[in-house]
Amino acid sequence: MNFNNIQTEYDNGITAITINRPKKLNALNQETINELHHAFKDADLDENTKVVIVTGSGEKAFVAGADISEFADYNVEEGEYLAANGQKILFDFVENLSTPVIAAVNGFALGGGLELAMACHFRVASDNAKMGLPEVSLGVIPGYGGTQRLTHLVGKGRAMELIMTAGMIDANRAFSYGLVNHVTTQEELLPLCNKIALKITQNSSVAISGAIKAVNSSFKDGINGFEVEIKEFGRCFGTEDFAEGTTAFLEKRKADFPGR
Repeated sequence: MNFNNIQTEYDNGITAITINRPKKLNALNQETINELHHAFKDADLDENTKVVIVTGSGEKAFVAGADISEFADYNVEEGEYLAANGQKILFDFVENLSTPVIAAVNGFALGGGLELAMACHFRVASDNAKMGLPEVSLGVIPGYGGTQRLTHLVGKGRAMELIMTAGMIDANRAFSYGLVNHVTTQEELLPLCNKIALKITQNSSVAISGAIKAVNSSFKDGINGFEVEIKEFGRCFGTEDFAEGTTAFLEKRKADFPGR
């Protein structure tokens, strides 16, 4: 599929998705959201892709927010649809992807940009990154899952302060909050993400998919995460990856997981 606003590249088990709207600081418009959906879906369906890394083009921004010009004149019903559809096709979609997704936050991650980063399975930031949810300064609240995911990641009090003040935090503060896993230089950001991704590719993609389901279930109302863990644990025993992993361990060799 040809894209206007993003670029994709595959290498050695890793698919890199780059949001490429530098003149708009990679802001998310509806076309970009739809393109990202298809890119993530394609990567997830590609049995050769073991990890996805998403980042922004240039050195200024990961994603500097949503494209406000698209929805400035929306009414209540249109606003609700905007949030519901966006969560369905991108933000919830990424969070529940069976393939691990790493956000390489290479600059401003504001509003929808931070919401996209938080939907990824974990985040690595460059030391020039700035993060925040400034929506209340526009008379609206985060609508792509920001109020929920930020609270889960940093706690209620910190989430409330960040949202209410519409403020930004730097990469080191984000690290201290647990919002990002690592902070590095701009030059080393993608190499570090690739290094982590390569470690992931050495493990069972089937088991990793089950682990994602189990971890995510602990944040869903009405679902017992322990029960999901038990089910996914048991499911592993019927996979070729389990047979290969245990055999390799007993034979004292490196496992070569088939991904089935």
